[in-house]
Amino acid sequence: MTTHRRYQFDNQLPAQRQGSPLPVYEPQPMPGPAAYDEGRPIVVQHIHQAPPDRTVQRVALGAGAGAGAVAAGVYFGPLLVAALSSMAISLAVVALVAVAAAWGVVTVVRSVGGPDGKAAAAHVAKARRRG
Repeated sequence: MTTHRRYQFDNQLPAQRQGSPLPVYEPQPMPGPAAYDEGRPIVVQHIHQAPPDRTVQRVALGAGAGAGAVAAGVYFGPLLVAALSSMAISLAVVALVAVAAAWGVVTVVRSVGGPDGKAAAAHVAKARRRG
């Protein structure tokens, strides 16, 4: 008795591949050191500098500080720099306003005061130079 199949093939197995065999890896010897014609070789050395937060982190870890101290240094370091910069800018603006005000007062006293005003302005100028 024969079994009936929906599809009938001559050979149920896949066809054999005919072709070249798989490639085989054959290691090649590495080239020897390069011979330099001029004696000593030229060494190009790149020196990289770590960003400040990593430097603080490395110093803290080298000193045996805990993770909290490292995190505080990394977080508050740039914050401290920003705060100091802000204060310096504010003080510079205040100093500029003070200089402009003193210059304005001296100019007004010279122009309005007559001889007494000029003497007072000279006195203020001498006082400013001394202090």
